[in-house]
Amino acid sequence: MNAASDQVMDLIFGRWRSQTLSAGTELGVFDHLDKRRAKTVQTLAAELEADPTLLYRLLRAQAAIGLLEEDSSRGFVLTDEGELLRSDHPQSLKPLVRLEEGPQHYALWKHLPAMVRDGKQNAFIREFGRMAFDHARENQDYAERFKQAMTSYSVIQSSLVLEALRGYDFSGIRTFCDVAGGYGHLMCALLLANPSLRGIVLDLPEVVEDAHELWATKLGLQQRCQYVAGDMYQAVPRADAYSLKMILHDWNDAECIKILSNIRKAATAPARVFVVEHVVPEHDVPHFSKLFDIHMMCWGTGQERTEAQYRSLLERAGWTPGGSYYPGNRQMGVITGVCA
Repeated sequence: MNAASDQVMDLIFGRWRSQTLSAGTELGVFDHLDKRRAKTVQTLAAELEADPTLLYRLLRAQAAIGLLEEDSSRGFVLTDEGELLRSDHPQSLKPLVRLEEGPQHYALWKHLPAMVRDGKQNAFIREFGRMAFDHARENQDYAERFKQAMTSYSVIQSSLVLEALRGYDFSGIRTFCDVAGGYGHLMCALLLANPSLRGIVLDLPEVVEDAHELWATKLGLQQRCQYVAGDMYQAVPRADAYSLKMILHDWNDAECIKILSNIRKAATAPARVFVVEHVVPEHDVPHFSKLFDIHMMCWGTGQERTEAQYRSLLERAGWTPGGSYYPGNRQMGVITGVCA
């Protein structure tokens, strides 16, 4: 086989690796191992209430893809990569695995060829008969997977936003509102980095009323961060600046313009809006956003966009496009709009 064949074969069997990883997270394998002391398959099988023979075969495969290491006595320890799949790791990726390789998102991908043929995206409708957010309201398993994964995503994304905006002049901003900001991880990260700011997190009532999950409470920022229940399609609080982190990619152009227009109406001029997304590069270069875009095709009505497309949305909603900011790896972008 040549290099091209090897690459295609690697792609063909990619799902085998991701599902082997997924099985470990669902069974709790990584939570029961550490990097120091090897644990035998018999001991682990007893802890997990699993069959030792089949469990060994799974562990051996997980070692083959770099998540575990096996010793000569069939004992296993975590690698650095495997440790990221423990529930108690501060940058745990376990919730992302449980969502993206879980039963709901896994089921969506079989609809991809049909969507491309007939020009109608949103496999959630095809598979479950309703939009993803509506499905989460009716299905507790999906709701929990989605909630935990969004928190895990936020840890990564907040770090990238802070890096992108390092050196940005926030001095003209007094009140900063994160629209559809969930439990407030990004807002709290901005508050910690900018002591003069006061923050507002807008989200649906069922989100902001989940008091034990709010990051402002966890970080002692209650005096500087207010949580407001509301709907961004109806109205948003008045503020000097707004952020939309991984929100616009959920929606089509008309829906995005509605959201941005509502923010424009509420903004205290001069105001700014910060659009945080995986921005598609204009040039023919590999980028995670191009794969994420296919996920969005399956998940709902949205898409990943280029910087020019986000600037167009801002203009059509009454904003003047401003600067764009990226972290070193350009994994995400922050595209700004201003209004006088």
